[in-house]
Amino acid sequence: MAWTTPLTAVSNASLTAAQWNASVRDNLLMTAPSLATTAGSIFVTSAANTIVERVPRTDLVGGSDTVSATAYANTTTPGPAVTAVSAAKALIFTSGWQTNNTGGNSVYMAHEISGATTIAAADTWALEQRDSGTNGLQNATRTHLETSLTSGSNTFTIKYRVSGGTGTVQRRHLTVIPF
Repeated sequence: MAWTTPLTAVSNASLTAAQWNASVRDNLLMTAPSLATTAGSIFVTSAANTIVERVPRTDLVGGSDTVSATAYANTTTPGPAVTAVSAAKALIFTSGWQTNNTGGNSVYMAHEISGATTIAAADTWALEQRDSGTNGLQNATRTHLETSLTSGSNTFTIKYRVSGGTGTVQRRHLTVIPF
């Protein structure tokens, strides 16, 4: 069923049950309250006069882990990771605590995407912490609007790397709002 342009009422014209149902009942069945199936979901447009329900997803890895790889990889405790159904876009929030034991070196956290879409983790949208040599622990969040997803089920996973030294990451959090 799709939303249709409602009838325009004309004085003294009869309205059939089929016209009423198409103009009123069927269109009401295409509204967010009628389509909502999941608490906390949002609605986005998927085409002209068409909305779809999307469910934001979030995951937290609470413990501390170290990073020594200079190419993006998992830590001992992988993640966080979420799977979300989307069209071409998703808003991705990466956050966590980061530090590096060697001054002048950075720790990077970036998402990769698998499933309907394959995109490798990259510094372009990474959350980076560069240590000043004092082992400063930084808590930060990076937001990235991904606009080249393939519609369907996509898994977003945080990967890690350092520019040198050994990094430490804690309380890593990933939130994905699909569109």
